[in-house]
Amino acid sequence: MLTLVIVVFILGYAAIVLEHPLKLDKTVPALLTGSLLWAFISLGDLGVVNYEHQPGEIEEVLLHHIGKVAEILFFLIGAMVIVELVDLHRGFSVITNRIKTTNKVKMLWLVCILSFFLSAVLDNLTCTIVMVSLLRRLVPDRMERVWFVSFVVIAANAGGAWSPIGDVTTTMLWIGKKVTTEGLITDLFIPSVVCMVVPVFVASLLPVFKGRLTLGKGDTAADEHNQQLLSSRTMLICGVGGLIFVPIFKSMTHLPPYVGMMLSMGFVWLVSEYIHPGDQFYEERKHLYSARHALSRIEMSSILFFLGILVAVAALESVVATYHEDGHPVGLLMSLAERLQTAIPNTDIVVVILGFLSAIIDNVPMVAAVMGMYPMDLHPVDDKLWQFIAYTAGTGGSMLIIGSAAGVAAMGMERIDFIWYFKKIAWLAMIGFLAGGVAFLLWFPVLH
Repeated sequence: MLTLVIVVFILGYAAIVLEHPLKLDKTVPALLTGSLLWAFISLGDLGVVNYEHQPGEIEEVLLHHIGKVAEILFFLIGAMVIVELVDLHRGFSVITNRIKTTNKVKMLWLVCILSFFLSAVLDNLTCTIVMVSLLRRLVPDRMERVWFVSFVVIAANAGGAWSPIGDVTTTMLWIGKKVTTEGLITDLFIPSVVCMVVPVFVASLLPVFKGRLTLGKGDTAADEHNQQLLSSRTMLICGVGGLIFVPIFKSMTHLPPYVGMMLSMGFVWLVSEYIHPGDQFYEERKHLYSARHALSRIEMSSILFFLGILVAVAALESVVATYHEDGHPVGLLMSLAERLQTAIPNTDIVVVILGFLSAIIDNVPMVAAVMGMYPMDLHPVDDKLWQFIAYTAGTGGSMLIIGSAAGVAAMGMERIDFIWYFKKIAWLAMIGFLAGGVAFLLWFPVLH
């Protein structure tokens, strides 16, 4: 039955990859895979391990994972609603109206630098959502826009790697007392910059980024949308301020991030109920700027896709694959990590391979498994191992569009084709990932 679980996951993953050739929305195989894996675990009476890697009951373990998945989904919904509310009130026009260039290379560098630092302050997922909304105003032509959005994913993942709140994996390492804020910034800022700069520099030499942006027939509509309202600046300040407040709230209360996101969403929603977009604002037009309208605009299929794929990965993390000599059960992902360590004793090579795997397998359970593999007495806080894992797990996902939360959000919002991203962007993301890795291996000994 364990073999069946693995086969179903591979088939489900293949269906997600081949979404366009199959003409099947990726949400369908994700939901089917997540549900079937847990069904087979239950019907086959396979053992499961809990979050402490101890034997557990399937209902208890599943409930734990659903709770963790729900935290991500609520966070995602809150971020999407805030962004859509700001967009409805044309808040992003305050920023986009200041960007006058139509030169593709200048636009590429500007967008990537903005994404790099914004993701460190917010997180790579929220940053991507905001930047995609901005690019819809700046780059009307969709075929040109998907190139810029793809590099937003690379820049956002690179920017999130050196911040404790920039990526869920760095947050896990930070909360698990494997790394410190100061350690992340000093050890990973330079490698993260290299990871972003190298692919952007190479891309700026490609023919696709030569010349100027195509404005075309969408100019009139775009210009109309870029006209600021009386509420634009207020909603932008409230929206971005609300997103920045989330990590501050977490550090103050030690509550999960989604609680702060709910608070911020409630506040921005409250402001939107009473603010007037214009002087001549009539009640019958109020619904066009309401949170209800914003909710109708969010990508619900992306939320459900997240649900399915995270539940599926949770099944792989939980199902017992083997037992240690002392009879201790080992989950499938943990078993794979241990075999990798046995086959390749050099930890630097192992961590780089884990970075590549993070583009295929969700980096959250992978990092969780790695955190349990290495004892703290051999690898203390801010050890080279933990810092390198933070870098590779955070940036390796850029090599595939579904390899990171930022990529999944971009894929859902812009309907980016998996195969197109693999052919056009993956090699650029890979050279950035490797260049940043080399920079880390050279930079870390200098500091320590």
